[in-house]
Amino acid sequence: MKNTFFIKAFIMIALIFTMTACEKEGKKVTVKEPGKTITIIDDSNQEESEPEISVEKIDRYEKVNITDWLDEDTVIVSKENESLDKMSLAELSEQYPRSLYLLDINSKDYKLVKEQKDVFLDGAALSADKKYLLYYEYSLGDPVFYVMNMDTQEGYGIMGDPIGGGISAKWANNETVIGAAYSGGAYLADRTGKITLIDDLKEESLYLVEKINDDIYYNTQSDGTLVKLNLNTKEKISLDLKQVYDMIPSPDGKQMIILQANGTKNTMLVYDLESGEKITIADGAELNGVSWSPDQRRIAYNRKVDENNSTVRSLYVYDMLTGESTQIAVDVENLSTGWSPSGEKLAYTEWDGTQYNSSIIYLK
Repeated sequence: MKNTFFIKAFIMIALIFTMTACEKEGKKVTVKEPGKTITIIDDSNQEESEPEISVEKIDRYEKVNITDWLDEDTVIVSKENESLDKMSLAELSEQYPRSLYLLDINSKDYKLVKEQKDVFLDGAALSADKKYLLYYEYSLGDPVFYVMNMDTQEGYGIMGDPIGGGISAKWANNETVIGAAYSGGAYLADRTGKITLIDDLKEESLYLVEKINDDIYYNTQSDGTLVKLNLNTKEKISLDLKQVYDMIPSPDGKQMIILQANGTKNTMLVYDLESGEKITIADGAELNGVSWSPDQRRIAYNRKVDENNSTVRSLYVYDMLTGESTQIAVDVENLSTGWSPSGEKLAYTEWDGTQYNSSIIYLK
């Protein structure tokens, strides 16, 4: 499930009224107090005096994996395609292929985007302009990533020379996909099908990689240390962040959410890419399903905690202005999440080990 100031600390709501100043620049609102800055993008519909978040309703979609939003009323999903024959492989012979669809969340109508016999299609993510689709196909074994033009249905697979194939793939910007390569290091792939290895990472053993402007962020497989490579200077800087198992850049590219595994406890923090300052915002036995709202004010995350001889799994929304988390769903785990363009709806998908089930939460 998706850019100029940065956060230096969280602002408590009482201080917003008594100590802060507010500056507007285009579609950005920057709230300041001494030594602290936070930017909310396109905040015209937000009221600083009303930071609370509540759930208006939840729509459930069984056996559907919601992976991205096309617009405020349309999501892209993967689900079984019963118009095709069941899978031919004996191990999968009870299942139908999974195809990609656009789902109108008002009419509940599905429009086929891409189908293929004998494979599962999933993980679809749209480019920022919604003109290209990144997705993967699999049956047994490792997935293969593809880039497809939404209008012509033409595309290519991220495979072959010089990378062997992509271990991972995600949009680095509107034009480019980045990922870890089976040949080692990381690659860049554009819309035309040109795939190049990043020369300065050819010898690196990595599994997470992100491109933000002229910097590449990646972690080493030895201890999960986060490293920054500047593509202009070729300088590599090891950051003071270890055991990193996920990183999610903010919409404006000034911050990242960092997830770290620290023994039996995982930690989520916001890391300022310019200053290096970091602030912890959650911890738990497990943390996943993390995503930024488009205006950069809120963060969705799934948290598992073990307490009083019981396990509690919940979906939360963290408010960057108030520093408060609100529990919006319970008894959920193994999540992915994604915000609608307005930030007024939050989709989440659960994987129970055998199938996907999705929900859309309408917030107010």
